[in-house]
Amino acid sequence: MTPSENHRRRAGAFGLLVEGVTDWSAAAPVAGWDARDVVMHLIDWSTAFLASSGIELEPVPVDPRQAWSVHAQRIQQLMDDEPDRILTGAPMGPTPLATLLDQIYTGDIFLHSWDLARASGQEPPLDNETCAAMLAGMGPIEDVLRSSGHYGPAVFVAADRSAMDRLIGFIGRDPDWTN
Repeated sequence: MTPSENHRRRAGAFGLLVEGVTDWSAAAPVAGWDARDVVMHLIDWSTAFLASSGIELEPVPVDPRQAWSVHAQRIQQLMDDEPDRILTGAPMGPTPLATLLDQIYTGDIFLHSWDLARASGQEPPLDNETCAAMLAGMGPIEDVLRSSGHYGPAVFVAADRSAMDRLIGFIGRDPDWTN
């Protein structure tokens, strides 16, 4: 799957969750966040990141449903139209836009899908194969991830639990959290 196809798939699944939210002030599994914060986090940080690389996106509507739809379409268009554009402000050095967004942004959409699903009482659209692959890839760089401040302390999850539960525990969430 290309980075563009992966984004289309993950952003689309997240969009379905966004459409299913009935209470935007519902608590989310991230301390101090509600359902709206989950959506706005994905929009705000990616917009700021792209701006730091010289790509300015127009402000999104205030309504989280419209905001996500507009933002996801804009990111998709960038990935479709300029996949090989080199971003020089990337933490990994100069990297093609679609590759970089796939590595850091699309994965974040996938992980935060769990947060939004839990906040809104929906089923998380996380497949165990992707969860296992992400967990395997993140394990060796755990110290870097934790020191970045983007992940809290791991929550213990028994080895016999699903890959999704173990990944969610790894990123600092209680997989048994409910709203």
